[in-house]
Amino acid sequence: MESKDSKIVAEHGTDVTLVTFKDENILEEQQIRRLERALLPIVRENQEKRLVLNFQNVKFMSSSFLGLLVKVHKRVVEMGGCLQLCNLDPKIYKVFEITQLVRVFDIVLPARQ
Repeated sequence: MESKDSKIVAEHGTDVTLVTFKDENILEEQQIRRLERALLPIVRENQEKRLVLNFQNVKFMSSSFLGLLVKVHKRVVEMGGCLQLCNLDPKIYKVFEITQLVRVFDIVLPARQ
């Protein structure tokens, strides 16, 4: 399910929902509010399932977006589900390391070759 306004694509499976961010840069407050309006209903509908956020297109993101991710994580856990982040750009992963958010989020790293 794709929404023009939200800049995400949500794919619902039996026990997992995959949300892919389409934007390369997630920086502006208005953009983050739109993402929040798109993500929170998905979280509500996804009770007790795994939610995977796919960052394959994202190259830059603001600290405000980190705040939204923490909020989404909290809601998912409260509803009995689990949240995973995947396909993080190495620079974005570094931000998660610096902020100690690697301890909060389940981040799926690519297999080493």
